[in-house]
Amino acid sequence: CDAEGKYCAALADVQIMTTKDEAIHVQNVVKRFGDFTAVDGVSFTVHRGEIFGILGPNGAGKTTILEIIEGLQNPTTGQTTVLNFDTRRDANKVKENIGVQLQASAYFEYLTLIEILRLFGRFYQKQTDPMRLLEKVGLTEKAMATVGSLSGGQRQRFIIAAALVNDPEVVFLDEPTTGLDPQARQNLWGFIREMHAEGRTIILTTHYMEEAQLLCHRVAIMDHGKIVALDSPANLVRGLPVPYQIKFAASTNGLAEELMEVDSVQGVNVDPEGIYHLRSSDAAATLQGLFARADVKRIQLSHIEVTPTDLEEVFLTLTGRQLRD
Repeated sequence: CDAEGKYCAALADVQIMTTKDEAIHVQNVVKRFGDFTAVDGVSFTVHRGEIFGILGPNGAGKTTILEIIEGLQNPTTGQTTVLNFDTRRDANKVKENIGVQLQASAYFEYLTLIEILRLFGRFYQKQTDPMRLLEKVGLTEKAMATVGSLSGGQRQRFIIAAALVNDPEVVFLDEPTTGLDPQARQNLWGFIREMHAEGRTIILTTHYMEEAQLLCHRVAIMDHGKIVALDSPANLVRGLPVPYQIKFAASTNGLAEELMEVDSVQGVNVDPEGIYHLRSSDAAATLQGLFARADVKRIQLSHIEVTPTDLEEVFLTLTGRQLRD
């Protein structure tokens, strides 16, 4: 490719080899902005009917790779296909079959929700009835309202409804629940599951590990423009050398150094509320050692909880930093 990211004549007829069950194929994508590389050699596929997540902190390259797949940006090098259509060469065919929810969306200030959906629907050959869309997202009573009068959760639901005006087979959601309160986030998760149950392929970006674990069949973890791991959430957690976390409160403070001597403990943290967090490679062995030590030293333990570690721990292990850093 040349400096403007245009195809070289010799590469104009190169095709990505895809299979029928692939909704999205990304091959060796690089995106540079001057001297800064936002996406660095990313490759992956998304299967039809899958909820696929891209998890990572702000600045990891999540939005950039999504916009390249959608056709909103051109890659510096590399190629992407959606439903076997080349994102650049067959841009109009791609746009007819996808729905896109961006991180920031602006709408006509004085048009009602129903008017906006009718307007957007006219841009496509295939359209969905606007009232049916509003009913699906629980906004029927707001049909004659403007976007500015909606709450944060209602606005996010409407933005996704607007992405469905063409009844797309593939839906892109870029951090769909950022800034929402817990109840609104739960409601939106339910709607995403409903979209998936209708047979749609969904690819979403998020920096909420709980969101990725609850919704996604597979997750690609991105950091500094690269994919550092890709698998199901469960398999990513199982692959950790310390797959368990044990939390408890103790009647005695200052135990962190001593707890490192307990069998199978790989790390100890104490949160601001004084709760101990043990990272363990063998939860049963750690509990036995913990109870034995507490009995000998007459330490009372309470609020004991054993859980598998999560995607936050996967990210920390792979990159050496917290997901929110």
